[in-house]
Amino acid sequence: MLIPIFRIFDYPKALEFYVDWLGFTVDWEHRYDENAPVYLRVSRGDLVLHLSEHHGDCTPGAKAFVEFAGLREYHAELIGKQYNYNCPGLEDAFWGALTMEVVDPFGNKLLFSEAHSVA
Repeated sequence: MLIPIFRIFDYPKALEFYVDWLGFTVDWEHRYDENAPVYLRVSRGDLVLHLSEHHGDCTPGAKAFVEFAGLREYHAELIGKQYNYNCPGLEDAFWGALTMEVVDPFGNKLLFSEAHSVA
């Protein structure tokens, strides 16, 4: 399993975005002490991400491509939450898929893609 690591700078803002809005669950988190940066794992179904405040772990502005079933329903769920900082649209991609891109508060991107069914 490949697990992307995204750099974050603000723990409460990361939870607002990934947990409250995108619907991920915090599986675990780690700090060396109460003043240390946090490293955590979040998931939604089979989709797993690691989020890190540690300087050397990764660079902000990464992008992950996510194959996702039920994208129209997920899009409706997100739009229904009326998140003030993101309002993604759905697009038909040239490779024959429906896509939706969200950008987190730290410049990282998740591109959700659902292949069009062939009838």
